[in-house]
Amino acid sequence: MSDENMTSAEEDGEFIELHNLRITVDSIEGPSVCGLEVGDYFEVAGDDTVSIPEGKRFCMFAMQSVFPLIPAKHRVLAANDWLEKDALVCCPDPEERVTMRIERVGTTRYRAAALT
Repeated sequence: MSDENMTSAEEDGEFIELHNLRITVDSIEGPSVCGLEVGDYFEVAGDDTVSIPEGKRFCMFAMQSVFPLIPAKHRVLAANDWLEKDALVCCPDPEERVTMRIERVGTTRYRAAALT
């Protein structure tokens, strides 16, 4: 990038680190109608990329229960923020009783101006 195209945030060297996340099936207390098993997972890297291990699948209804929390779990939060302490999310299907754990599995550094 040429100097004339740099934004003030890039010129100042402002960076933001986002946590990469792994969402893992922690427990299943009912029948797994959707086919999930304990240990199945998907990952969210950067601010918008979802990946599932090759040959695996993940229930979209279980995923949708996690998605609203992802922007907050990506960022560093205050130590006393409930989202900093809590990591469990339940699937919306009351019969399956699937619980998933959100874990931070690394960070990616971005120029502040590159994020929306």
